Amino acid sequence: MSDLNATPEAELPPAATEDETAMADWASALAEQNDNEPAAPAASAGVFQPLSKVAPNATRNDIDMILDIPVQMTVELGRTKIAIRNLLQLAQGSVVELDGLAGEPMDVLVNGCLIAQGEVVVVNDKFGIRLTDIITPSERIRKLNR
Repeated sequence: MSDLNATPEAELPPAATEDETAMADWASALAEQNDNEPAAPAASAGVFQPLSKVAPNATRNDIDMILDIPVQMTVELGRTKIAIRNLLQLAQGSVVELDGLAGEPMDVLVNGCLIAQGEVVVVNDKFGIRLTDIITPSERIRKLNR
């Protein structure tokens, strides 16, 4: 019985190089893999499945993959534009006027994108924010189009 994998180098054609041999090995491995896979229907030739065919639990698993990704959350009291000359004159005790009004809801931004508004609260001597309005995805898209 002969061993197919133990081909002496003398039996290889003289033009065969290591790269060509490696490519031939990969090609035969891929052909063998394709022979062992069940035939896919012609309609599903694309890489992605339509969302209607995805199982409901699969979507939940996809969301679980991103739940631990950290994001930057910011609560903004207001903004202002100031000249560098005036910025350099600021000292301890200086007051900078912001465009936000007293009693107006604060903006909650995640990675710089407005997602909600709320009011400042103090709990155990720490500041927090109570969300009063969540910005819907359609409102966010509408603001982007402006």
